[in-house]
Amino acid sequence: MLSRVAPWLASHKDGAAPDGATVRVLGLADTRQLRELAESDPVANVFILAHLESTDSAAPTPGGANVLGVFDDDVLVGACWAGANLVPVQLDPELAGPVAVAAHRSGRRYASIFGPAGTVLALHSRLEELGHVAHEVRPDQPLMTISGPPAVEPNWELGYGQYADFDAILPACAAMFEEEVGYSPYLGGRDFYSRRVAGLIRQGHSLVHLKDGEVVFKAELGAVTAEVTQVQGVWMNPSHRGLGLSAGYMAAVVLLAQKMAPVTSLYVNDYNSRARATYERVGFRQVGTFATVLF
Repeated sequence: MLSRVAPWLASHKDGAAPDGATVRVLGLADTRQLRELAESDPVANVFILAHLESTDSAAPTPGGANVLGVFDDDVLVGACWAGANLVPVQLDPELAGPVAVAAHRSGRRYASIFGPAGTVLALHSRLEELGHVAHEVRPDQPLMTISGPPAVEPNWELGYGQYADFDAILPACAAMFEEEVGYSPYLGGRDFYSRRVAGLIRQGHSLVHLKDGEVVFKAELGAVTAEVTQVQGVWMNPSHRGLGLSAGYMAAVVLLAQKMAPVTSLYVNDYNSRARATYERVGFRQVGTFATVLF
């Protein structure tokens, strides 16, 4: 069985997995085990579960992303998506060290790590030792859900984004991104981010209220499964802030999201007291803690 030695201690400085464990890239044959692992917490693992629902495969993607799996006696005991971002899947913090080394050896540059706080911070600790310098660490992000009707009246000016409005929606998305992470999503070119926004619109995962050709409020369903949606990119036009509108819009977000899955989730920075208060007013309750590391 796995040793209980933490990966940041001396015995794991070389990146070796704990006794009895191996780390390798998952393939198609590992799909069932990865799905079963992720389904043990469908809220925390909505990102990878959404990927599996769309592809039905744990194998590397055509774009080069893959899933690193930790095995103990041929049983998958933890995993981590390794694409543009690192996203742990039921990965014990004690297993983060060897996974971080495997991610480092791929030569890929990661934009972020996000997921359950203990594991994210353990991954960051080891990657930092390997020379990956973080732009910002957000160690405390309440993970919140709602599964019943919202506690406030929805604002039904919110609806599904239409591709005809792409030219208005894209700059609002870019403004939200820059406010949230501190740099433009267009660094390195506009194409990738533009395709991402267009894809969300086409999937019906873009929720927006436009007035006179300008976005007033918007949010996206960044990950969607049959059980859970994860709301991302919540943004209010600065000219409409401070008017008490957010709760009504978020109630509409919940009801639109519940047409796709019974549980609506999101995670929020602990220091964003105004947003947290709004989500709690709508009926969201904390079920865990995420962290995000931005590179």
